[in-house]
Amino acid sequence: ILIDKFMEDAFEIDVDALGDGERVVVGAVMQHIEEAGVHSGDAACVLPPYKVSAYHQGIMREYTEQLGLALGVRGLMNVQFALKDEVVCVLEVNPRASRTVPYASKATGLNMAYIAAQVMAGRNLEELGVTEEPRVDGFFIKEAVLPFKKLPGSSILLGPEMHSTGEVMGHASHFGHAFAKSQIAAGTGLPQSGAVLITVNDYDKSAGLNFARDMSRMGFKLYATPGTADMCARAGLAVEVVEKAQDGSTQIVDLIRGGKIQLVLNTPLGPHAHTDGAEIRSAAIAMNVPLLTTLSAAMAAVSAIQAMGKKELRYRSLQSHFSN
Repeated sequence: ILIDKFMEDAFEIDVDALGDGERVVVGAVMQHIEEAGVHSGDAACVLPPYKVSAYHQGIMREYTEQLGLALGVRGLMNVQFALKDEVVCVLEVNPRASRTVPYASKATGLNMAYIAAQVMAGRNLEELGVTEEPRVDGFFIKEAVLPFKKLPGSSILLGPEMHSTGEVMGHASHFGHAFAKSQIAAGTGLPQSGAVLITVNDYDKSAGLNFARDMSRMGFKLYATPGTADMCARAGLAVEVVEKAQDGSTQIVDLIRGGKIQLVLNTPLGPHAHTDGAEIRSAAIAMNVPLLTTLSAAMAAVSAIQAMGKKELRYRSLQSHFSN
């Protein structure tokens, strides 16, 4: 049995790098949008990081280079970091390719798998022209494709076990636009109007209120379960109360199935929350209503909806991006 210490409210960051035994070059530094604890295969990821300071990124680059040299890595390596209370912690060091390599390679234009194979065959990074970290233009966001719609009854909550069956990517000069594109690519685009259902646990109430304020300012109608609704009402927000399923009510599910809800935020906690919220989450998945189960993803969604309201999404190929 392996027991890991859980780091609450920590940011998780992936670093992919290349080594030839004499030199280590960082290929990409990527921040998970969901908190540490969500499996890296299920977490949305942004390159470059959007909530990690240049100072802390510098520490991670330095640690990666030191680890790569000490381990004598020839080829690819991946380091997973956590940032909590301004302290950088190393979670894992993997002297191999990680699942983020295709994403990072597309975002940077550097074919890391090819370079790694050349190094393993005897060449060095300098003769391959890889001596510094590639520059990233704009934001590239990786989103997991989750199979919940095809597997009814499966747990929809994100955690340490991986559920995703694929990945997609969105790119834009603005973080919000990039996140919006990633959601469309994953199969569930974000709404620009309508109603949002908010039901958050007590621990998330404060951040949930910020989300409710932002959605209300953008013109969304608010629905909320009693505890969340009371918090919103005390903050001066117009909100309609809906009863929880554990009280025998089908009101929430009926609203979702009736097309009255365009976005759901549900962060469960406690013995009843998982079963009560399961009906809400299942109904949202069945009706293809965007479902958010973490506050970090919710705030990213706010940025995306705000960005779409200010400027229409534009699309172009990766080839066009790099040719310019």
